[in-house]
Amino acid sequence: MLNLFKLTSFLEGVSYLLLLFVGVPMKYFWDNPVLVKSLGMPHGILFMAYIVVALLIRAKMKWDFKTTLIVVLASVIPFGTFYVNKHYL
Repeated sequence: MLNLFKLTSFLEGVSYLLLLFVGVPMKYFWDNPVLVKSLGMPHGILFMAYIVVALLIRAKMKWDFKTTLIVVLASVIPFGTFYVNKHYL
């Protein structure tokens, strides 16, 4: 389950960065929403998977409430999932 979380956190982080730093500028500066449309759904699924798997491995990792909150909130901060991968796993 831990390897699944590592993979999910990496993929969620990459999809978030692509959306934020490539897709959104393409959509609003060049009027080309193709990347936002093609990455939106996979990113949403990865985001939900990240949250669910984080809550499932909470007990195994012996995370207290504060640590769990940090891990979950990291999913909405750019580069946050990479930080979690390095410091909490």
